[in-house]
Amino acid sequence: MPTETERPLTIDDLKFDDSGLIPAVVQDWQTLEVLMVAYMNRESLEKTIATGLTHFWSRSRQQFWKKGETSGHVQRVKSIHTDICDRDTLVVRVEQVGAACHEGYRSCFSLQLQDDGTFAVVGERVFDPDAVYGASKGEGTKDTNSTGA
Repeated sequence: MPTETERPLTIDDLKFDDSGLIPAVVQDWQTLEVLMVAYMNRESLEKTIATGLTHFWSRSRQQFWKKGETSGHVQRVKSIHTDICDRDTLVVRVEQVGAACHEGYRSCFSLQLQDDGTFAVVGERVFDPDAVYGASKGEGTKDTNSTGA
């Protein structure tokens, strides 16, 4: 790891995978609740930094997307972190407007494993996805490589 006398780290020092992607864990900036996990490529990370709003890369659709483009449920970036060990994962702390999950929940992680081995919904639905997305369920839904809308 660089010391104070070495050059500062930049996004050039991040370790994107062989597909040019890096996982991004998105957290509420105040509560640290995990809202979603998605992937960024260099372009989406640069756009996120430039605009202050999250942008991602959909692995299944092979396209760039802005969180909240369809729903209006944007994420205002407060800070971006990477792990000092490997620099191969991002934590993006955001002010979430509306819900992060395209299923209408504040967090994509609204299922909790119960003692009987089943998962139960522990989150509260904050919007009706059919009313927002209609039949198409836009913006990253059905994207099996992202847990966010």
